[in-house]
Amino acid sequence: MKGVIVANGPMLEPPLATLTTRDVDLVVCVDGGARHALELGLQPDVVVGDMDSVEPSLRQRLEEEEVRLIDFPCRKDETDLELAVRYALAQGATDLVLLAALGGRMDHTLANLMLLASPDLGDVRVRVIEGNQELFLIRREAVIEGMPGDTVSLLPLAGDASGIYTEGLEYPLQDGVLKFGAARGVSNVLLNSKGRVRLRDGLLLLVHHHQERR
Repeated sequence: MKGVIVANGPMLEPPLATLTTRDVDLVVCVDGGARHALELGLQPDVVVGDMDSVEPSLRQRLEEEEVRLIDFPCRKDETDLELAVRYALAQGATDLVLLAALGGRMDHTLANLMLLASPDLGDVRVRVIEGNQELFLIRREAVIEGMPGDTVSLLPLAGDASGIYTEGLEYPLQDGVLKFGAARGVSNVLLNSKGRVRLRDGLLLLVHHHQERR
């Protein structure tokens, strides 16, 4: 089941529709992220969070449209986005797209990216989309789909990443190592419509800058 989670961060430009809105089964909004969803033409199924950014007029509209509202206290151990992800997983989501999860407060941005490394998401396809940027975590192997000339960066998380093999990238790695904290994996280039990355140890955050589709 494919779910879209719309957070309440800034949305400076709309996400590429080809990456986000096909065959969506569940739309979960984080507080005021419901505004973003409605602007994108996505009908919220549920709004999760402490509702501190849901103004009365928006709440009234959601209630009139019979959108489920799940209120949580402001004082809690999880972020609202983490609660939204847990809700989607409980509904059976196996493919998640996260929107409006970057920008704004830096601590929120970093926490949202680190959330990708949660063990609960090990068997779930999760992508963060911001405009023409697509981010996802590689645990063992991944296929990169795009256009020749797209920029692709590989950033190690949770320590060094080793045993890295790449196909279809301008700067290849064969049993390579990317050191945690070093910038070696930034700004590679996709040579064909598909590339591939696999690794033996560690975690890699892939950042894919898609060229605009006409």
